[in-house]
Amino acid sequence: MSDTKAILDLAKKTIQTESDAIQNLNSFLTNDFANAVSCIISSKGRVIISGIGKSAIIASKIVATLNSTGTPAIFMHAADAIHGDLGTVQENDVVICISKSGNTPEIKMLVPLIKRGKNKLIAMTGNTASFLAQQSDFILNTFVEKEACPNNLAPTTSTTAQMVMGDALAICLLDLKGFSSSDFAKYHPGGALGKRLYLRVADIVAANQKPAVDLTTDIKQVIVEISEKMLGVTAVLEHDKVVGIITDGDIRRMLNTYDTINGLTAKDIMSSNPKTIATEVLAIKALEVMQEKSISQLLAVDGEKYMGIVHLHNLIKEGIL
Repeated sequence: MSDTKAILDLAKKTIQTESDAIQNLNSFLTNDFANAVSCIISSKGRVIISGIGKSAIIASKIVATLNSTGTPAIFMHAADAIHGDLGTVQENDVVICISKSGNTPEIKMLVPLIKRGKNKLIAMTGNTASFLAQQSDFILNTFVEKEACPNNLAPTTSTTAQMVMGDALAICLLDLKGFSSSDFAKYHPGGALGKRLYLRVADIVAANQKPAVDLTTDIKQVIVEISEKMLGVTAVLEHDKVVGIITDGDIRRMLNTYDTINGLTAKDIMSSNPKTIATEVLAIKALEVMQEKSISQLLAVDGEKYMGIVHLHNLIKEGIL
């Protein structure tokens, strides 16, 4: 199939098929879903999620989502479970088994072993009449009419439905636990996402130099201060309080305005009432202010005390932007 239209048509059909299946999940939500969520919330143990084949891959993803949103979870491959890994399941754990058919040999061997341990069992299956479903305490119905695969064989629509049901489970648990953005930051300390949630202006300012001049500082020395501190800006202070700012742009405009810089001081070219930001504020807020005001740096303050500069380049380097 090399025809461009045929390729795009098949891609659109695949997306539509999976989209319809996801929409249909709404009609499959019953009290079992709510009871499964309550069961996990009230449990003193972890969530153990098991599956085989493509369902095992989906199980791993759901485990990752639960762990990152405050619900301790562990993946246990169904085949490995019946060959020694069943010890993963402890007394208070809740087990979720994922299987489209609910009748695979490994699942049929695993389920009685879980039941023997008296753990609560949640089935995520597209077959509510299956062995898995009938043996479970709660059923999460992920039935799909057909796979997106033209041969109706390759797990496609069914795994998408499993993924979405897992997300619904995780979000309900997140909400009931009162899991906040600050909690999220604890589990995501690395990368740009984590930094958006915990990096503060103070953390950035601490690593920067602290350019500052007085109102009466000679312009030549102002230029030296800006150049040496390499932030393209300096604060202007009076009695250690910020009263102005001088940027590279102010220097260029000065050269266009004055024929000579002799006798000029910081007071003559500074911008009064500069934009400041408190050091305890999140760095992402500094970015929002810069974007709103179309500026590339802010003066950081602790109360009225000048603490330094936060520059747009700092935020880019940290991955905030």
